[in-house]
Amino acid sequence: MKLVRFGVSMEEDLLHAFDRSIEKKGYANRSEALRDLVRRCLVDVEREDPSTPTFAVISYVYDHERRELSRRLTHLGHSRLGEVISSMHVHLDKRHCLEVLVVKGTVKKLKEFIDQIFLIRGVQSGDLALIPRGKL
Repeated sequence: MKLVRFGVSMEEDLLHAFDRSIEKKGYANRSEALRDLVRRCLVDVEREDPSTPTFAVISYVYDHERRELSRRLTHLGHSRLGEVISSMHVHLDKRHCLEVLVVKGTVKKLKEFIDQIFLIRGVQSGDLALIPRGKL
């Protein structure tokens, strides 16, 4: 891949703060840090496009003693067999479980999936971490 040089102008204080930040993170130089920032920016743009094919991690905590909850969550997962790649179940305490799903699909479909999970009474908290496939 061909490298292209270009100039960047910024305020001195901002540059010093950037240098301190990249030093703490262990970047070898500014170019390496800027390339990483640009890649992250492009991934963020992909995450905003509902049609972007992506992988994701869905994690949520629920009360397994809540009537019918485990059955409903299992049924939802089975209805999404093309999207669910893997799952992990963790017993947090006598009453609560953590479920972690690795899924694939478009951003739109995966956001709809997690919305369905959170609509089920007894699901207490969770998160969706989108990981676009990317081209870079």
